[in-house]
Amino acid sequence: MAARSFKKHWQLYIIVTPPLLYFFIFKYYPMLNAVLAFKDYNVIKGIWGSPWVGMRNFKLFFNNPIFWDLIKNTVYLSGYLLLAGFPIPILLALMLNEVRGNKFKRLVQLVTFAPYFISTVVMVSIIMLFLAPRLGFVNVLLNHLGLDSINFLGEPGMFRSIYVWSDIWQTAGYSAVIYLAALAGIDPTLYEAAKVDGASRFQKIWNVDLPGLLPTIVIVLILNVGNIMAIGFEKVYLLQNPLNLVNSNIISTYVYSIGLLNANYSFATAVGLFNSVINLVLLVLVNSLAKRFSNNSLW
Repeated sequence: MAARSFKKHWQLYIIVTPPLLYFFIFKYYPMLNAVLAFKDYNVIKGIWGSPWVGMRNFKLFFNNPIFWDLIKNTVYLSGYLLLAGFPIPILLALMLNEVRGNKFKRLVQLVTFAPYFISTVVMVSIIMLFLAPRLGFVNVLLNHLGLDSINFLGEPGMFRSIYVWSDIWQTAGYSAVIYLAALAGIDPTLYEAAKVDGASRFQKIWNVDLPGLLPTIVIVLILNVGNIMAIGFEKVYLLQNPLNLVNSNIISTYVYSIGLLNANYSFATAVGLFNSVINLVLLVLVNSLAKRFSNNSLW
């Protein structure tokens, strides 16, 4: 049966083989090395020759005095980004969908989409230049208004807002594209029916646009919640300094400092594996809730 299917559809099998090999070689096969989390890694003996230590690395992490600080900082930063950043691309897409002037619409799309192509390093450099304590644009403006300069990146309480709102500015236009695509797929007869019924522009958005966007919104929300513990490492690490470390030290930066800088590979792998398991549990939980309440889910 399998041979007959291959003979009949061999072209399709050839097409699908490279993607399958890619995921197997670069995604699934490396997962085997997660066994390092349960071993005391020895460079000479290698991953599989190193002695087993069971759950010792996990216990060390759970008993670490900064364990709850890392969890709190990671959840707070990710939650802040999710609550503040998730609705904005939706609102931007709805507003762009209502714009009738094509030139103005394209201009707004270009202005909001362009920051996405700025690299993380350049983005952090821009933030540092703008918020520099003495010569930064923001502090120069504050001084002209008769106010004292503020060391924004040296204030722990400001770190999360700086990270979140700069990220929203950089990614909102790009994230809105998927919602614009969903809006473009809504049946035009629904708008015509709403117009015949005398619906206002706001009523069209509420009764036509939002229901049409709901499946996309649910899927994107599930993916975002599933990654709530996997917030990006690069930007946080580059914005991090000894003054804001109390709020900027998250799990990913801790794994980097422990695993690479201190060469404690087994412990770092255990922390990373714990983080991945939490993400998986959140993804499955939110997917189940979405399927129960909205009939939309990843599977």
